[in-house]
Parts: sequence; C-alpha cells; structure tokens
Amino acid sequence: MSEDAKCPETAATKCSAMPLIGETAPSFTAVTTQGEVNFPEDYKGKWVILFSHPADFTPVCTTEFMTFASMIDKFKAVNCELLGLSIDSHYSHIAWLRTIYEKIQWKNWSNLEVTFPVIADLKMDVAKKFGMVQPSEADTQAVRAVFVIDDQAKVRTILYYPLSLGRNFDELLRIVIALQTADAHNCATPADWRPGDDVIIPAPGSCGLAKERVEGAGSGDYKCLDWFLCFKPVDKSKLTLPPGV
Repeated sequence: MSEDAKCPETAATKCSAMPLIGETAPSFTAVTTQGEVNFPEDYKGKWVILFSHPADFTPVCTTEFMTFASMIDKFKAVNCELLGLSIDSHYSHIAWLRTIYEKIQWKNWSNLEVTFPVIADLKMDVAKKFGMVQPSEADTQAVRAVFVIDDQAKVRTILYYPLSLGRNFDELLRIVIALQTADAHNCATPADWRPGDDVIIPAPGSCGLAKERVEGAGSGDYKCLDWFLCFKPVDKSKLTLPPGV
C-alpha cells in the first residue's frame, strides 16, 4: 500500500502515515538524553518499546516515566529496551528528568532516575514517521502512542491513548512476553493470558486434521473445547521472564 493510500491529504492538513503491524519500523537518527540513537541499527537483536508522550513537565507523563523507570530491569530481562519521545527540546527533557529525580515522590518512589533514552523531536521528524501527531487531538503534541517492535525491527503491536489517559505498564510487559511466547512455541495466547497459563494451538487447516486433533485430545499434552479451540500447557521455565513474574 502506498503512503498516499494509507494517509490521504485533506484540505486542513496532511496526516501522518504510521507503520502497520507486521511492517518494518521506520528508521531514524535522533538526539536523545542518552546520546545519539540510530534506529534500528543500535537495537539489533533486541525488542523495543517506542512510546511518545505529549509534553515534558506534565502530570500524567511524569507518572508514566516514573513507572517505566521503576520497571526498566523487568523489560531488560525479556530483552526489551525502552525509547521515549516527545516534541520537546533536548534541554527540556534533561530539566524534566532532573526534576523527577530530585523533587518528585509518588507511590513509594523517590530519587527515581530515568536512564532510558528520550528523543528530542522538535521538528516532529520521528513523530510523523510513526503517526504520533494526530491533529484532531493536538497539532503541537504527540499522542500517547506505543509501538512494540521485535528483534527483527518488525512492528508487532500498536496502542494509542488520548492525552488524558495514562498507560498500563504491566500490560505493556505482558504484551512483550506474550508475543515472545507465541514466537517461540508456535501458539497464540488467549484473553487475559499470563505466564503459566495454557496457550492456544493453531487451528487445523483441513477437515482431516480437525478430526485427528479432536480424537487425539486428552491422550497427548493438549485438550480441546472444539476442533478449532485447543489448549496446551507451556512450562514457565521455558519462557523468558523477569524475576517475580
């Protein structure tokens, strides 16, 4: 699909196309709070959560950054790096992150250092590549977008939140673990899946295989509710998990 087909121009503005699930994430070079980042070259072999926030020194964003900072080791344990972005300057980012560390106490957190890179995107170069600016919500701020990108630089999950809604970070970690589990064990994960729960076996592709699947249920390591809905266990020891999960 062409970029014009994905993102038709309107009289008011030209919207920003965004990569779709299964596509290669756009490449970019950007200045961040941890130095220059070249994506995806700097993240070869790693999963990435690329997320945008509307602005520095805003209350919801502050709680989100503190939550991500508190969970960074959990994401690293599943080979996932964090990469933030907003349409603010490099120096604004530095000042905000220093304020979080020096002044903000929330929940049981204080002196919380944000060590993952935060992209300065004043010209909206990266934000536009990922469709993070949506004029109906705000012309000068990126919405709360989340892109889960795998170790082959493919987009695997896209989430968009309005400006007023803070994200659920346990769910973001669950998404990464579930996708890695599906890849490693050729399966799907059911609603509300958590590590240790049964996973779903891919549906059979013919009547004969469907019959064999149902007749074999119970005698092997799987069970069926019907021919198209069969489950198997996956031992948690075979999953890549952070401590405590």
